[in-house]
Amino acid sequence: MLPSQQPVRLIDENGSAAVGRTFKTSYALPTEQTLLRGYGQLVMGRRVNDQASALVRQGRMAVYPSSHGQEACQVAAAMCLADRDWLFPTYRDTVAVMARGVDPVQVMELLRGSWHGGYDPYEHNVATQSTPLATQLLHAVGVAHAAKLRGEDTVVVALCGDGASSEGDFHEALNFAAVFHVPVIFFVQNNEYAISVPLIHQSVAPSLAHKAIGYGMPGERVDGNDLAALLAVLDDAVRRARSGGGPSLIEAHTYRMQSHTNADDASRYRSDDEVRAWEPRDPLLRLRTYLSAAGLLTAAEEERIGAEAERVAAVLRDGLNVEVTVDPQDLFRFVYSEPTPQLLEQSDMLREELSREGATS
Repeated sequence: MLPSQQPVRLIDENGSAAVGRTFKTSYALPTEQTLLRGYGQLVMGRRVNDQASALVRQGRMAVYPSSHGQEACQVAAAMCLADRDWLFPTYRDTVAVMARGVDPVQVMELLRGSWHGGYDPYEHNVATQSTPLATQLLHAVGVAHAAKLRGEDTVVVALCGDGASSEGDFHEALNFAAVFHVPVIFFVQNNEYAISVPLIHQSVAPSLAHKAIGYGMPGERVDGNDLAALLAVLDDAVRRARSGGGPSLIEAHTYRMQSHTNADDASRYRSDDEVRAWEPRDPLLRLRTYLSAAGLLTAAEEERIGAEAERVAAVLRDGLNVEVTVDPQDLFRFVYSEPTPQLLEQSDMLREELSREGATS
């Protein structure tokens, strides 16, 4: 059950096939076409991160937690799942949600400050993005348990960060999943920081993946900036879960290149030298080098991928520049299917107050 001594890596930082590594499982490189498709998603994800950050500066979004540098984790989490499977994302996992097919503008509704999550979870089997740390893990376990009771062929991937592994919900989710042997994969994106708290002050375990053994499930470590390794490790865990092998814990070693959100100043708790050390490990550049050397990424293909990323960015710009008409009655309309007397009273009070303001303006 113990993870590999070193994180699984199939393509090194220079964009070459990694050699000389021994892991607990024999992992094969994904097909070239799979990697090419994944590269397109990486380019799209990087462009989305840049565009969303710009929209925040323009006042069109309230906040944006960038996943710049973590896009490989996001893309792999979406690509390893079949349509019938479920993804449970966090607030930082917008790229993963889009990679599952959710409309880009709907994905950003939560982050622009709308009162709702923005999209129908049942349309693409993607739960709403979770802001409270680790609560989505319990929801993911519940869906996986329900699927098992119904005899459905469903696998659930639950995303979280290293900070979430310190939460009580993390323990409860892993313990329940292991005891009831449900088909869920806990995918921890270890980006080294829980906002400003470095991992060294969060856990003294050899790795977060080592925590899996305490629950009786296998753990694995993977280079979170190597899309090929991520796909191989996650595909293996999905096959295991789908065949009745139960839950897994996977720790992806990556790095948050930008601040926690636009409201954060990362320079207050980490050095520029630390950030620069991660720049050569960029998941997008690494895969681009590998695919170009293999003759798969032609100039025409690169142009096509770039054009598609720009199209998504334009969709975001156009969609988020549309002024939203706000109906104050939505505060009460969607709380219960049958409003309580208290809600009806509050609704009437607000309607009357707004009516008086309108009459005097």
